Amino acid sequence: MVSGEGEDAAGYGCVPRGRRTVEDELQPRIDALRELIGLSRTRLDGRTLDEAGQVLDAADERYRLSGEHTVVAVAGATGSGKSSLFNALAGAPCSQVAARRPTTSQPVACVWPGDRAGAEGLLHRLAIPVAQRFVPASGPAGDEDLRGLVLLDLPDHDSAAAGHRAQVDRVLKAVDAVIWVVDPEKYADAVLHERYLRPLAGYAEVTFVVLNQVDRLPGDAADQVVDDLRRLLDEDGLALSEHDEPGATVLALSAATGEGVDELRDALRQFVAEQGAAGRRLAADVDAAAERLQPVYVAEGHAGLTERAREDFEERLAEAVGATAAGRAAERDWLRHAEHACATPWVRLRSSRHGASPGRTSCGQASPGQTSPGQALPGQASRAVTEQAVRAVAGEAARGLPVPWAQAVREAADKGARGLPEALDRAADAADRALRAGPPAKPRWWTVAAAGQGLLVALQALGVLWMVGLLCGVAWAARGPGWLPALVLITAGTVGGPALSWLCGVAARGPARRYGQDAERELRAAAAGCGRARVLEPVAAELLRYREVREQYAVAAGV
Repeated sequence: MVSGEGEDAAGYGCVPRGRRTVEDELQPRIDALRELIGLSRTRLDGRTLDEAGQVLDAADERYRLSGEHTVVAVAGATGSGKSSLFNALAGAPCSQVAARRPTTSQPVACVWPGDRAGAEGLLHRLAIPVAQRFVPASGPAGDEDLRGLVLLDLPDHDSAAAGHRAQVDRVLKAVDAVIWVVDPEKYADAVLHERYLRPLAGYAEVTFVVLNQVDRLPGDAADQVVDDLRRLLDEDGLALSEHDEPGATVLALSAATGEGVDELRDALRQFVAEQGAAGRRLAADVDAAAERLQPVYVAEGHAGLTERAREDFEERLAEAVGATAAGRAAERDWLRHAEHACATPWVRLRSSRHGASPGRTSCGQASPGQTSPGQALPGQASRAVTEQAVRAVAGEAARGLPVPWAQAVREAADKGARGLPEALDRAADAADRALRAGPPAKPRWWTVAAAGQGLLVALQALGVLWMVGLLCGVAWAARGPGWLPALVLITAGTVGGPALSWLCGVAARGPARRYGQDAERELRAAAAGCGRARVLEPVAAELLRYREVREQYAVAAGV
């Protein structure tokens, strides 16, 4: 056996060539996980993302060092014979074997040399001392088909020395595959199953479980122990390789007699030749990271803001600015303008003397009974109604989302809501100013009605003059047809003016209603625009970011 300080230990091959199919399938998942972390840094705490980041770092480092080497660790409990098996595979006593426990105090490496580079970097990454690096003996152990295999013998995972257990845990996180060596006495050890096999059930495709020392079992006892071992592994959730299905490989052998060792060597030869162990190990790492991240990325149901929720939010904002009351006020104001325009000159004169003129009533001057209890007056946006609307739409948008994203949605809504009442006030004030200015264009029939009122007043005045002339005996009146025409003219002017005003009032109801509806619609649109810009759009942006990370998570999780 040759120490790893020589030439063979330093030059193990060439620059890695193209990736295998496993790596090709893994790369999109790694890219998605990286994108996922980038999109989530401002939404999730660093501790949640640290483990996923470590997986990415490990993947980058593993492929940077070598994509064509396979690192396999031999692990086991005290007295299981893992070092003996390691030496049997290497063909020489690389690892110390003795009765005193623990025997293996630090990892030992055996590297099957070839023309592939990268083993030195892998061993440095695993912190294997140069003096603990070896090459296999010539002969069957140094089979060319095992080129690229880096085999490690680890300290006992149940060692009394805490430092030994720490080394095992550290190395197991960085190797491509593990051969767990158990013996007939401790194959059901709770520490092995609860601390290692059960938590690593997702790594079945890169796991070998070897029952050693079968030479100590009489008759068919070895088969019974293997069956019981497979049962325990199944209870651990570790998928077993059966009927060409991927899973853990279970073998029985004796490192002391060599029984079954060749079978393990053949399995390793095929395993190394595929050059997919690193990819499968990293894929399992990504699976584990994705499983742990699932609660912060997968919603309980459909996540999003429904159209009904948007409509309810806009309706509440319309209520907050008093859009309905503003529409009614605009309708009354239009009727007031029509009444003034179509009134008799005497009514208009009396109104001007008393200081009353159309267009002086603002949106906020609704009379009692014109607004419902709790409804804000136009121009005075209700803070309570606005806050309730924001809470409702934020709660609807956040419903079913994972906690961090639900919190982000609520924070976006709360941030936008800080200036929302003031924005609604400005919208209501603009509507109030438009109302004070009156209708933008007076209908032509108002002018016609005003002209008609003037004509009727003129006829009334003519009838009065005629009547005065008759009473005073004026010649031109005396020569006329008498009292009847005068009475007709007076009656037409007196009755026709109010009648025309009434008819105009009836005719004005439809346009006034439409004018009020337009005013209400405009105020509703203004309030909805404020709500969309300050609340709905930020909330929608958060939901869009969540959908993006959810899509990336689906790719990373391989679903």
